[in-house]
Amino acid sequence: MNPGRLRSLLGILVFLVLFAHTSGHLQVALVDRVDGMAYDALVRWTAPDEVDPRITIIDIDERSLAEVGRWPWRRDLLAQLIDQTFDRHGALILGLDVILAEPDTSSGLAVLDRLAAGPLAGDPGYRETLAALRPNLDYDARLAAAIARHPVLLAFHLSGERTPAGGTPTAGTLPPGLAPGALSAVDTELPSWVGYTASLPAFQRAAMGGGHINGTPDPDGVIRRVPLVVRAAGEYREALALAMARALAGNAPITPEWSKSAASDSQLEALTLRTPQGALRIPVDAQARALIPFRGAAGSFRYVSAVDILKDRLPEGALRNTIVLLGTSAPGLVDLRSTPVGAPYPGVEIHANLISGFLDGRVKAHPPYLAGVQLALLALITFTLLVLVPKRSPRIITVVSAGILAGLLFLGGVLWQSFGLFLPLTALVVLTGALYAFAMMLGYFLEVRNQRSMARLFGQYVPPELVLEMSRDPDRYDMEGRSCELTVLFADIRGFTALSEGMAPQPLARMMNAFFSAMSATVRSERGTLDKYIGDAVMAFWGAPLADPRHADHAVSAALAMQERVEELNRSAALRGWPPLAIGIGINTGDMTVGDMGSSDRRAYTVLGDAVNLAARLVELTGYYGVGILIGEACRRQLGSMTCRELDRVTVHGRAGSVTLYEPLGAPEDISDSLQRELAGWEEALALYRAQAWDRAELALAKLDAEWPRALYAIYRERVAALRARPPGPTWDGVWHYGRRSEDAQSA
Repeated sequence: MNPGRLRSLLGILVFLVLFAHTSGHLQVALVDRVDGMAYDALVRWTAPDEVDPRITIIDIDERSLAEVGRWPWRRDLLAQLIDQTFDRHGALILGLDVILAEPDTSSGLAVLDRLAAGPLAGDPGYRETLAALRPNLDYDARLAAAIARHPVLLAFHLSGERTPAGGTPTAGTLPPGLAPGALSAVDTELPSWVGYTASLPAFQRAAMGGGHINGTPDPDGVIRRVPLVVRAAGEYREALALAMARALAGNAPITPEWSKSAASDSQLEALTLRTPQGALRIPVDAQARALIPFRGAAGSFRYVSAVDILKDRLPEGALRNTIVLLGTSAPGLVDLRSTPVGAPYPGVEIHANLISGFLDGRVKAHPPYLAGVQLALLALITFTLLVLVPKRSPRIITVVSAGILAGLLFLGGVLWQSFGLFLPLTALVVLTGALYAFAMMLGYFLEVRNQRSMARLFGQYVPPELVLEMSRDPDRYDMEGRSCELTVLFADIRGFTALSEGMAPQPLARMMNAFFSAMSATVRSERGTLDKYIGDAVMAFWGAPLADPRHADHAVSAALAMQERVEELNRSAALRGWPPLAIGIGINTGDMTVGDMGSSDRRAYTVLGDAVNLAARLVELTGYYGVGILIGEACRRQLGSMTCRELDRVTVHGRAGSVTLYEPLGAPEDISDSLQRELAGWEEALALYRAQAWDRAELALAKLDAEWPRALYAIYRERVAALRARPPGPTWDGVWHYGRRSEDAQSA
């Protein structure tokens, strides 16, 4: 099949799947999950993270349980807590996020009543005394009286969502339901429960109202929404947060608002409370669920320990004119939830966040028309990437795709921050990514000819990864010889002749294959061109055919990595019975001739020149100085901040003039304190040596050799002894001439 046609078919298939998902005809769970994660991230990033002073949570925390006793507490203590909250501290309204479904028998009143009806039925004195004690011992009555004296709303929990009626247990008494009114128009969409657990009838009759405390976890278990209105026990019931908001607004009626999502049907979009101060609009979805407007992580509201109110530890009026919720954060009471801003998260704060969001108008919305926006964007993205730019260069396709993604993120951010709307972007991002991937696949087929052409030209000389990069702009490369500044590296196994004589051919071949493979991989990882293997040596260079302004850095980094790889090989070689390897590496930078060179029978893409010859000489000198790597001064100048040790100024065979030798040690941050002290001592000793201060130089070298014994320090101590015996004269520049006797080198 034609690559372009295959790309179009795949793109249309992805578009149709995502279109069906967005329009509600198909559910792709992964898309929903990622949308949920994106929503959670937006909530965390944009939450106010400020404590709302209008709402206070009276917390039955671990300290309260430690001082008062385990839950449930005696009802007379709860009555005292409620009275103190209003009478001493001036609370505006109180919502109890606890359910009082069982009678309190802790006072023993039930036992006394059984005695009055039994053995002591004929004792008028007993009955008289019991009547006098009853008001103090009937803790439930005392709590009901406290609830009746103040604006208190109670919570209840629903169970049996969307199950057939019957068979679900019930406990306690629910508050009166909402008047059906316009809510009957959304009856079929509302969540429905038939079971419930509520407070005792005496408490609910005394309260001014109540609401449910049910959240609706998404499939990933995270609570992001709360149904504000549900069907339960045959009536409409409101959430506790909505009941408290309505109570603050004088029991304002609830009016549904509708959104036209198609020509023939409509969908619930918001619930509006008509208050004397104006309309309070709360965005909801078709099931009357509101997104929870989290203010931040747990602790976004003022917490007051319940025991501090009971024991009068707070200043009078501490809760004046605040909305108060009574709940628990104690882990043992299991009112902890998983939310976008944290898990575990106190359930009481969910109600607090809803009330705060109602009052501020911060409840985010996902109105039905946003699905139409998503569908339009899906079509626009498909048209753009499938029709407008399929035959453009990969760079243009990448820029267009990146622009689409950036535009989507910008649109989503603006809608969220400025308009309070959540636009799910996962389907749009997936479509963009898929069409981009398909376009790159098409680009791959179109560019394969270029790659094959470059492979024919350079494939036998240059690593495949560089051929791939060169194929993107093939006109820039040819095999003609040219002169340019490059960096060349030689790596040679020390003592290879003796080593090979002691090994059988097959183990030797396997060892060398492992060595060459490791060295070649290291060269390629640093973008080098592997030139050739010369016996037991590896030759590589940097800067051609692909230009590399940091060719010296990459070559030295490769050399340091090679030494590490040899240590790794030696650890595995010991297990196979192979002898350990040691390598010397010489690196030099300079002008070289690079190109396709050789005879009519055999040619190679390689480098030639004096700078190449010097690198080969440096390999020989690594063993003399007892170091793993030697670099020339031209290479050192290009290394920037890398720490190097200057070793010597020398002349080498076959080359006029001297060269300064350096040993690269690594990045400054990788140099240990001990090595820094050693380098400082060495620089001092080298300066004394070149100043012909033989006695002081010998002392400095002896100190170095004692603490950090190296071949380098032994070499210089021998030189100092020879030069002290036959001083070189005042014009001596410190250059050491290899291949001459010491007495000749002195006067050179």
